[in-house]
Amino acid sequence: MKRSKEWCVENENITFYCTQFEEDHSVIPDYFSPLSDLKRSVIDVNPALKGKKLPLIGDILEKSKEIKAFDYLIYTNADIAVMPHFYNFVLDQLSNGHDAIVINRRRISGKYKFPEDLSLMYSDQGRSHPGFDCFIVKRALIEKFVFNDICIGIPFLEVSFIHNIASFADNPLYVMDAHLTFHIGTEVLEKRTKNLYYWHNRKIYFEKIQPKLKQGFTLSRFPYANERIPIRSLKWILNPGLFTREYIRLERKHLLATIRSKIKELRWRILAR
Repeated sequence: MKRSKEWCVENENITFYCTQFEEDHSVIPDYFSPLSDLKRSVIDVNPALKGKKLPLIGDILEKSKEIKAFDYLIYTNADIAVMPHFYNFVLDQLSNGHDAIVINRRRISGKYKFPEDLSLMYSDQGRSHPGFDCFIVKRALIEKFVFNDICIGIPFLEVSFIHNIASFADNPLYVMDAHLTFHIGTEVLEKRTKNLYYWHNRKIYFEKIQPKLKQGFTLSRFPYANERIPIRSLKWILNPGLFTREYIRLERKHLLATIRSKIKELRWRILAR
């Protein structure tokens, strides 16, 4: 992130902030500006969970209110690295009027171990990845987002982000396969059947978040919206961050709206004769 900022033509407009637990201060890099400490984690809101003290994404985003002035916020998972041209790309796309951008990472070999390997990592194009893990959102959207008790580092974080964007953003951009971010390791999905954190996030999404968002869903604001129907349906079904039942509902809604529009246009043309 530091290198990418140095490469950016408008680097004075980029600032790094972090929020953390009290015990984390010793590992904060000196080029980050600390916000106030987090006071709770997922194990505080779900006593059934034992182990990892994972923060809640809603609590993290709430800390952005402590920043005096900013237009857009970028949130990425901690294990996502950015290419040197990352911030230049983001600024270029924001200038085109996008209020949200989602960038999918590349997966590179796990052989890289040290910061001295960064130039080799940059040159390794790796493989594409279907998951969503880098989100750029306009400040006004943050106040609308619904996250409830979703924690970070666990599946359904990305699901919650994507569906909030699809509900509230007016002009989102999905960058699915560009060489902009990367992750060390080529794994895609981890085993989750016995992961209580996974089931926590899944339950929160379907019971607390999705019911509040689904009325705002529009097919055009989801990934693959510009693909032809056969390709769109296949990619949607195969993507672990999207749901087939939701797709069928939205595709039907889109089809009915298209038919109504064509009937109205035919009606006006007849009346105009």
